[in-house]
Amino acid sequence: MRFTDRLAHAWNAFKLNEPSNTFDGSRNMNYIAATSSSDRLDRNPLRIGTERSILASIYNRIAIDVAAIEIRHARVDQNRQFVEEIPSNLNECLAVSANKDQTARAFFMDVTLSLFEEGNIAIVAVDTDIDYTRSNSYDIMSMRVGKVKQWFPDDVRVEVYNDNNGRREEITLPKSKVALIENPLYQVMNEPNSTLQRLKHKLALLDATDDKQNSDKLNMIIQLPYVVKSKTKMEQADERLKQVEMQLTDSKYGIAYMDSTEKIVQLGHPVENNLIEQIEYFTNQLYSQLGLTPEVFNGTADERAMLNYNNRTIEPIVSSIVDEMHRKFLTKTARTQGQAIIYFRNPFSLVTVDNLAEMADKFTRNEILNSNEFRGLLGYKPVDTERANELLNKNINPVEQPMGMDPSMMGQPTDMDLSMTGPLPEDSQGSPDQFSESDETQTDQNEEMNIEDMSPQQLMDYLNKLEAYSDELDEYSNQIDTFDSEVEDSNATSVRSEVEDFIDDLDVLDISVSSIKQ
Repeated sequence: MRFTDRLAHAWNAFKLNEPSNTFDGSRNMNYIAATSSSDRLDRNPLRIGTERSILASIYNRIAIDVAAIEIRHARVDQNRQFVEEIPSNLNECLAVSANKDQTARAFFMDVTLSLFEEGNIAIVAVDTDIDYTRSNSYDIMSMRVGKVKQWFPDDVRVEVYNDNNGRREEITLPKSKVALIENPLYQVMNEPNSTLQRLKHKLALLDATDDKQNSDKLNMIIQLPYVVKSKTKMEQADERLKQVEMQLTDSKYGIAYMDSTEKIVQLGHPVENNLIEQIEYFTNQLYSQLGLTPEVFNGTADERAMLNYNNRTIEPIVSSIVDEMHRKFLTKTARTQGQAIIYFRNPFSLVTVDNLAEMADKFTRNEILNSNEFRGLLGYKPVDTERANELLNKNINPVEQPMGMDPSMMGQPTDMDLSMTGPLPEDSQGSPDQFSESDETQTDQNEEMNIEDMSPQQLMDYLNKLEAYSDELDEYSNQIDTFDSEVEDSNATSVRSEVEDFIDDLDVLDISVSSIKQ
């Protein structure tokens, strides 16, 4: 769709609240003018009982780790292996900017925190290229997190921030167009009698007790010099108590006087309770059920602890988000064509420098990643060389081919080679199969037996063969000298280099013959 067409058909989810829409009579039909606030209304704040306790640090730590996972709109093959990223507006929302107020990482932090707090949330496609309530094929240009307010059989009513007027509004949308995500740790975190809710209740009781302890009360008893049993004596005691309170309140330094017959008894600490022990117990239970350890929070966890944390805590949350977005934001046709919403986790984020160097060697040597791909993981620029973009083992030197020779002709005699060598000796003529069989037999024999292990007869036979080959090489060398004086064309240099290599082999063979004779 062209840019002008997108402008003509652009659609916003809050258009359902306009007076012209009569889908649901309970919807807000009045336009609210844009407002301003010192607080960010687009954020879903934590409840008061959560933000003042240890639960806020747990939520925040997990939300940061979930937001660090890269989620992309990509194309996959039939085995659901990543092929390429799709340059769509949906991928722009997942990778760069989810809306005008949040980056992609801030958006997924908001998703995670809201999921922990509410148990069920909705990801709403706010701006699309067309009205997705009337069509299944649309492109998402912005999305926001919404709170589920009411459930219907086919629809859901959610509260979403409207960035056009700066207010949070409730809209009703089809369930098939909204990503409804449930906390995979719901039984542990959101059930009324779950471990986390019980811990939250105990923390609230501890805060209330602490507030009472630190109040302005003196917590003391005044012993009067008479028995307070009758109504008259009780009224007299109340009057005396009010006098002491007024003296302490009106005095500049909080001083009051007492009669010599009166005594003041200062109360000590309140009656002890086991709230601290209960809070420690529920905290340990919550850590174990969530797959957390104190080392994860203070940054001293080893690889095993972090692997357990990622697999038991982070992966289920990310999978629930990605699976629901893949199900709702991609049509069945798009999924059939290989489109998918998938996530990636950087496997090298927790690796030390020493282990990283060893992993780089293993990944490149086993041809899993090339040099430039691994440099990209480390944040370095790619190297502009052909070898750095190839999947090959750098520890093995490449086989060099002779200059001016086609690689497909390696091992095949050329016309010039046949003209130089002339006819083969009679005893060496035969079919290619015979030569290959004899060569294989000789190779097998050499591999099975060394010269030191040969019998005298085997040694003499081997020596005769070497002398025959040496005579043939001498004759071949003489023909080369004659040819070298006659050839004056452009190929003479390359031919001479090949001949010199062959003569070096001849010298080595002569040394072998002489050593065997000795």
